[in-house]
Amino acid sequence: MPVPQSRGVVARQLLRENAYRAIRDAIVDGTLTPGERLNDGDLAQWLGVSRTPVREALTRLEQAGLVRTKPGRYTIVSTVDIRAVRAAQSVTAAMHELAVREALPNLSAGELDAMREANARFADALRRDDVDAALAADDAFHDIPVIASANQAIRTVLDQFTPVLRRVERMRFSSLSGRGSVAQHERIIALCAAGDAEGAALAVRANWQTLAPLLEAMPAPSDNKPQP
Repeated sequence: MPVPQSRGVVARQLLRENAYRAIRDAIVDGTLTPGERLNDGDLAQWLGVSRTPVREALTRLEQAGLVRTKPGRYTIVSTVDIRAVRAAQSVTAAMHELAVREALPNLSAGELDAMREANARFADALRRDDVDAALAADDAFHDIPVIASANQAIRTVLDQFTPVLRRVERMRFSSLSGRGSVAQHERIIALCAAGDAEGAALAVRANWQTLAPLLEAMPAPSDNKPQP
């Protein structure tokens, strides 16, 4: 076959994606704090890459609402904006509901077992107050029907909006308010096993809407201001 003329495409894509995920995760876990200035040179040195993938990552993060940029002046980590979180919650809940509806006709026994195993790890992490492990297990649980749905559009939307929610989820899983998710996961699994697509989809939506009480308790949004 003809050899493509472009070279290094895969490597560049991996660098861009890895830079995006590393900076995103540092914002979500609080390593990079709200209002903190982000310098692309410092980030490039930290990640061991050039500035180009870092700048591309920051553009994606701004689109996701995790950073705020004033061209020529500064780039900062965004504060948690309650309006953005509520919007992300609505979109994320709808996407997971759709994923379950599309996945359920073909959800295998092995995938149901994987959901049970992920929920067991989730419950164990909550008992140990390990927020990082709880978030990882929760992601693994919900990823199974998303992957089984084979709908790339769902994945694309979730990749953009889920990190906005995860900043708040860390607060929920650090408190007793997150413990109810274990039982909700069990109900989702039971409905999926019974082939009840409607019930499972509504249960998933309800699970993603449990952030509402925490959102109500959050302070009103304020303008992002860079630290001196």
